[in-house]
Amino acid sequence: MHIEQNIVDKVNEWLTPTFDQKTQDEIKEMMTSSPKNLEESFYKNLEFGTGGMRGIMGVGTNRINKYTLGKNTQGLSDYLKKSFPGEQLKVAIAFDCRHNSNTLAKVVADVFSANGIKVFLFSDMRPTPELSFTVRHLNCHAGIVLTASHNPPEYNGYKVYWQDGGQLVPPNDAEIVQVIENLKYNEIKFDADESLIQYIDTEIDEAFAKSTIENASFNTSAQARQSLKIAYTSLHGTSIKMVPKVLEKAGYTDVNIVPEQAEPNGDFPTVISPNPEEPEALTMALALADKINADIVFGTDPDSDRLGVAVRNNKGEMQLLNGNQTMVVMTHYLLEQWKKAGKINGKQFIGSTIVSTPMMLELASEFNVECKVGLTGFKWIAKFIRDFPELKFIGGGEESFGFMVGDAVRDKDAVGAILLMCEIAAQAKEKRSSVYKELEQMYVDFGFYKESLISITKKGIEGANQIKQMMVDMRETPVSEINGQRVIMVEDYQNSTARNLLSNETETLSVPKSDVLIYYLEDGSKICARPSGTEPKIKFYFSVNTAIESLEEISAAEVFLDTKIKNIISEMQLN
Repeated sequence: MHIEQNIVDKVNEWLTPTFDQKTQDEIKEMMTSSPKNLEESFYKNLEFGTGGMRGIMGVGTNRINKYTLGKNTQGLSDYLKKSFPGEQLKVAIAFDCRHNSNTLAKVVADVFSANGIKVFLFSDMRPTPELSFTVRHLNCHAGIVLTASHNPPEYNGYKVYWQDGGQLVPPNDAEIVQVIENLKYNEIKFDADESLIQYIDTEIDEAFAKSTIENASFNTSAQARQSLKIAYTSLHGTSIKMVPKVLEKAGYTDVNIVPEQAEPNGDFPTVISPNPEEPEALTMALALADKINADIVFGTDPDSDRLGVAVRNNKGEMQLLNGNQTMVVMTHYLLEQWKKAGKINGKQFIGSTIVSTPMMLELASEFNVECKVGLTGFKWIAKFIRDFPELKFIGGGEESFGFMVGDAVRDKDAVGAILLMCEIAAQAKEKRSSVYKELEQMYVDFGFYKESLISITKKGIEGANQIKQMMVDMRETPVSEINGQRVIMVEDYQNSTARNLLSNETETLSVPKSDVLIYYLEDGSKICARPSGTEPKIKFYFSVNTAIESLEEISAAEVFLDTKIKNIISEMQLN
């Protein structure tokens, strides 16, 4: 097969003595046995997306390996020195359960230390939110987590946090990427200064647990905590290191762990995907819940930032909640607690994202707080905390099964969110209610909002081009009507425009540019198209709603909304 000259040039560079013999041998093997794989490995450089940099492990510029991560770390080291001249620089590093995460974390630590930077390296795998906490707790300038979140086993990744504990955002992200791109591989300093690498573990665990309990506990009685029966799975990931410990310290004694999934394992052998967004991932936890008659089920992804939740419905059956539902339940509860404590005075805010449920705006309005809505990804919610120091952050989330309680952790945090959901469930059970009933009452009070998501996977070079073309088509030939409803507004975040199709007036969007399109229909429905920033997917988000007067109307309203979503998907030819 023909291989483009720019790919050949990259391959030849990787066959020089800058790269170790094993790497060169693997490339030579690919050249003869798998030229297609060679092309995929070198056709581009791995890029930073919504949740950092993720990719398949292997040799090449489009793969996660010692050299691509070494180059990132060298570039970040240079940028830190320029940004904080004269300071003793400090970074914290954590890693998850994935293959090679521990060795890649040590490579990253080596490069930082070779550049004279003090490194706090976790001695074993830890949840991602604990790293975010650690950056601020140890007054670090930056932090790194080696994780690919819920991606398949062949992936790994590299998430960068800044000194506020949040992930990189503009302008730092683009500036750091520029420094990395200008570097040559032979400029990476791999020779560690071991005296600058300090291993951390239990002391930070204790501080993180204490902070979590302070942020996510709300005067639940000891009896209510002890009577809540919990089924929990870490899905072979890192949350096993902290969730059981935090729940025990908080007084939740009836925690039942899925034994087959408790052992960290980068192959994730018992699930198709270690993603709690996928219903299949919680199959074993749901089975355990039915066996022991649990009140609530929790499952976390490998790096413990996402959480899946199932609760008993009105028929006593376990029912999975989606990310929007858990988000509004937790946000509503937090707002109620803050109101009871007399802590709401108009100088507070909750956070959400452009693809999440509009119900968050209704909650904000009811409780007299602001709702700041940003692009997909918790880095934008963390940025709001930094950008608006005059406002106190209460909590916030996004539809992709993430939530953040308070500002001690500046990323989605399954550890704190699980404790908060336990508080909600325990208090509801004590008053003979349930999480499910609380959610139903919210639909009566604030409107019945229902959301759905479709992900279409397109792998490789060809897939990336197909996704690109789909977005081009939707931009250049936008639809004017969907499911019998006129499209009244189109927001194009790549061009920073919001166009009213009825008046033909255009406004400028104030959020940063992103490859996202949102259609608003005249009945209040919302449709969003967004290529994933970390996976070879394009995602379509649907939100529909209707007003109901009583709990008795819920069943009919749900059928009505489900039909509406189904019709929209069919008309857009996405099924």
